[in-house]
Amino acid sequence: MKQVLIPAILLALGAPVAASAQHVTPAIAAALADSARPQADKDRDAARHPGEILAFAGIKPGDKVGDFLMGGGYWTHILAPLVGAKGHVYSYQAAEFIAYRADYAKEQDAAVAGYANVTPSREGLAQIAFPEPLDAIVTVQNYHDLHLGFAPPGAAKLIASRLYAALKPGGVLLVVDHVANADPGFAVPDKLHRIDPAAARAEIESVGFKYEAELPLLRNPADPHTANVFDPAIRGHTDQFIYRFRKPK
Repeated sequence: MKQVLIPAILLALGAPVAASAQHVTPAIAAALADSARPQADKDRDAARHPGEILAFAGIKPGDKVGDFLMGGGYWTHILAPLVGAKGHVYSYQAAEFIAYRADYAKEQDAAVAGYANVTPSREGLAQIAFPEPLDAIVTVQNYHDLHLGFAPPGAAKLIASRLYAALKPGGVLLVVDHVANADPGFAVPDKLHRIDPAAARAEIESVGFKYEAELPLLRNPADPHTANVFDPAIRGHTDQFIYRFRKPK
């Protein structure tokens, strides 16, 4: 365990150097400090670097943003105050996930409560759509879920194409996920909840997205990529990629 954690800590100490290239705007800083955010979420900010990540995505007040596979609402709680009254957040949880674990619906309800500028949705993955064109879509630590055993072949590419269709020309898709070793056939996600960054990038580009840049803020070379992300020896210290894609204008 020490072999994993000690290098991870050393890498974290160097994180501000990578982070310094991302200007965290006053609007993002205010959203992070918002009193409606759960304290448990704020306690995770030091490890997750949401300010730098949202600055990298270029999300700003007035934007219309999709929180795709929103989980417990960590990102929704930041995006809602960030985009403000002139913006909107569409917080999506898949019907398939709710069928597997009913508490996902309860967590979605709790996460969106009290926000006039947040709309929840929970249709099936193949039907994902939004009521207006979006400036950005954020999906964090869950693109690999589109390649789990329940999904038929080609499902992830179909869903990626629907995300592409949901964005305005020039819109951004931000993907953050746990790194797997080379796995062009996507066999690893169902086993380790990781994904090969090169394979994910190729799949996303295949539906029309243009890859723009990587933010190396969550990289951890001490992670051998061979353990399940829920393994206590690596949980919270996985090597993660942060990719920004854009829909061409």
